[in-house]
Amino acid sequence: MRYPKFIKPKDTITLIAPSFGAATFPYDLRVKRAIKKFQKLGYNVKCGKNTFLAELPYLSNDPKKIAIEFMENYLDDGSNILISVGGGELQCETLPYIDFDKIKNSEPKWFDGFSDNTNYTFLLTTLCDVASIYGHCMGSFGMYNWHESLIDEYKLLTGEKLNVKGYPKHQYESNRYQQKHPLSGYNLKYEKKIVSQMEKVEMSGRLLGGCLDILILLCGTKYDKVKEFNEKYKNDGVIWFLEACDLTSLAYRRAIFQLREASWFENAKGFIIGRPARAFRDEAFGIDHYNALDILKDLNVPILMDCDLGHLPPSMPFICGAYAHVTYIDNNISIDYELK
Repeated sequence: MRYPKFIKPKDTITLIAPSFGAATFPYDLRVKRAIKKFQKLGYNVKCGKNTFLAELPYLSNDPKKIAIEFMENYLDDGSNILISVGGGELQCETLPYIDFDKIKNSEPKWFDGFSDNTNYTFLLTTLCDVASIYGHCMGSFGMYNWHESLIDEYKLLTGEKLNVKGYPKHQYESNRYQQKHPLSGYNLKYEKKIVSQMEKVEMSGRLLGGCLDILILLCGTKYDKVKEFNEKYKNDGVIWFLEACDLTSLAYRRAIFQLREASWFENAKGFIIGRPARAFRDEAFGIDHYNALDILKDLNVPILMDCDLGHLPPSMPFICGAYAHVTYIDNNISIDYELK
């Protein structure tokens, strides 16, 4: 696994819009304020051409132009890290224009984002052997006072710390609260409760995962090289981190079934499952997001559910591709990263 260099003051943070652009309120406001915060920390911030655009209803620009923006900035020695300004729906349409072979043979660079950005975070790791950050998009860094999860992510990117742990409370409304209070912190009303069949879990392996909505899209395509990844890292094993956005509880179960039947989980050492945005507290035909995962029980590995990951913040930052030591005890999870 190849790890990009940590960032430091005077480095250049490049913003790109590989899915939605920050073209409307409150996203434009949040991104602009995040820019100022990083500038105060001593970084140069460069905005890609599509950062504040909405040339298509579903993408910041034409898919080919988005891919060109990504490739140019990834290969630019003047850019030290690429951060997505937001999620979206159809980043997948840019994939045919991304030159993953060229990336594989170039100097590794951090790409940071989540949700629809799984298209890049997951494929950079599985196709190019480059670690990526499944964390926050740039707009989240625009809040007045950074939540601990944002501080953790910043310290990961700077190399100041290589461990994270969960947070005591979480939000339920997803983006609705942030739209009304765009620069405020999270609305943390609910106590976290991790669901596990084991009182204590200790597991080590290579982290891999992202948003289920996107992973099932990639499964079975020419971009699906999970079999090769599993083979390459068979001695490490894989700890899957998974969360979902729009999937109902039934779709959630179907997604897990699909990836299992595609042999993605044949090397699984365990699962870290986030709070799903749509399926959280959803039930249909006796299936909720808890028993949706019953089909994984025959793997006989730890499954930790409702962890701090995904669309119901706060979310721990995950280094996709990194070797990790995961501990769960007393309703909390901690991750120690080993960059090997």
